[in-house]
Amino acid sequence: MTSSAQIPLSSHDSDGAATQASVVAAVRSFVTRLYGAIGNSLSRRRPWTELIDRSAFSKPGSLSDATTRIRKNYSYFRVNYMTLLAIVLAVSLISHPFSLITLLSLLSAWLFLYTFRPSDQPLVVMGRTFSDRETLGILILVTVIVIFLTSVGSLLISATMVGVAIVCVHGAFRDPEDLFMDEQEGGGAGLFSLIGGSAAAAAGNSMMSRV
Repeated sequence: MTSSAQIPLSSHDSDGAATQASVVAAVRSFVTRLYGAIGNSLSRRRPWTELIDRSAFSKPGSLSDATTRIRKNYSYFRVNYMTLLAIVLAVSLISHPFSLITLLSLLSAWLFLYTFRPSDQPLVVMGRTFSDRETLGILILVTVIVIFLTSVGSLLISATMVGVAIVCVHGAFRDPEDLFMDEQEGGGAGLFSLIGGSAAAAAGNSMMSRV
């Protein structure tokens, strides 16, 4: 009679599988929370027809009037403005593939080398073991270099300035008298703050052990 021998998994293989499962679970939780935050925030946006209603546009009477209009319109169209800014940034990055790939690589490095990496699994590169502090320092240094010493930073800054200029021009010339500001009171945070809060909550469990 023949019997099939089963090769037991080593503790290293078992730990690796558990680590991979925890990372996958953390990423899945992050994506789920991020998707929910985006959907919740976009549900607060105002009708785009109100944003581009031509009958509501008029020249501001003075600089103070323009400033007041911008403040009121931002309070009412906050999510719409954040969406426009995100679209401008997205178009700028898509039109510059190198910058887009660089930013995606930088984001992936932060997520998988620090945020979602279990604290009991040190980072090993070419036989060199890096502590959490060293890993964080290297990521910060690389981020500073990418953002401030390459064309990526100038692209982000210029795209942001264009987006802010569009928002300010619209806010200054859009008469807010027909808007019901009370509906916006207590309406919550904007699009990016909701996304940031959800991202922090999703990554919190993975980072608690580092504190």
